[in-house]
Amino acid sequence: MQRKIIHVDMDAFYASVEQRDFPEYRGRPLVVGGSPDKRGVVATASYEARRFGIRSAMSSRRAAQLCPEVLFVLPRFDVYKRVSRAIRAIFARYTDLIEPLSLDEAYLDVTVDKRGIGSALDIARQIKADIKNELGLTASAGVSINKFVAKIASDLQKPDGLTFIGPSRVTAFMEQLPVEKFYGVGKVTAEKMKGMNLFTGADLKNLSEQEMLERFGKVGRFYYHVVRGIDDRTVQPHRTLKSMAVEDTFLKDLTHLEDLELELHKLCLKLASRLQNQPLTGRTVTLKIKFGDFSQMTRTQSMKIGICNTDQIWTIALDLLRLAGLNERPVRLLGVSLSNFSKMPNNTNLFSPPEQLRLF
Repeated sequence: MQRKIIHVDMDAFYASVEQRDFPEYRGRPLVVGGSPDKRGVVATASYEARRFGIRSAMSSRRAAQLCPEVLFVLPRFDVYKRVSRAIRAIFARYTDLIEPLSLDEAYLDVTVDKRGIGSALDIARQIKADIKNELGLTASAGVSINKFVAKIASDLQKPDGLTFIGPSRVTAFMEQLPVEKFYGVGKVTAEKMKGMNLFTGADLKNLSEQEMLERFGKVGRFYYHVVRGIDDRTVQPHRTLKSMAVEDTFLKDLTHLEDLELELHKLCLKLASRLQNQPLTGRTVTLKIKFGDFSQMTRTQSMKIGICNTDQIWTIALDLLRLAGLNERPVRLLGVSLSNFSKMPNNTNLFSPPEQLRLF
């Protein structure tokens, strides 16, 4: 039986919740995150703010430069978590095969749905309608035969979009897709591909699997298959999480410690955000540093008790960075991971109080 996969992605989730709850924010450029004078970071930008070029993980100072009239509000993570649970309850009306990726997105396998609707497209329409009618928010959805295509499809018509890529369209869709639209292809990899005259899926498809491996390493095998519409990963409601990591490759090598600290803080915020759906704390923080010459180092620190919030991860990762002895050596990539997980006590907050989500 061919699988029916839906990827649901809430539209500017944190900002949309704020605009829903506070009418004075509606229609105005809004950033959820730290303030510019405290060197904060953008967690989410409303669509009105995005028109000015403001994006998640951008420094709040830069956001204020792009749009001087932008409003900054502190995150209310307890509220976002409650809304996320309500969204998950809507998903559960249609299937038990739900794989959350974060508070605001998830994969659903509706190959066999609980209501006997049959059509994945109709199920996605109904889920979107339920979210809008019951929670006052919009979601975008992608519907296809596997996770990779559904994920890409959900991003094509945002906000409030619905894109269906049926079995007969998958091959043509992947061939015409620009490489920068491939999920998992970052800005640096996309530029590398374009430097090889690889601009679309069709260009990638011309390479053999061995050529993919030679050019892109292990991930080349994944590209080789997904560009042909092959993705056998299943929706996993109960994954055993061994570690969680985030990393970013910079367009230009960074040498100043202050710049690296800012990028590291963005990564720690992102990592803590991904942990929101996991009732876990981790005892081991690992910092990954890749240099301009492609050599790399890792530094690890383990604690007696588990941690999970931004400030705790940030404090340890910052110490590891400062003790690495970089001496202005050019850095092309930073990564931070949390591992050695255990169950979180019931009274543990996943996030520090919003006023503490600052660089300094």
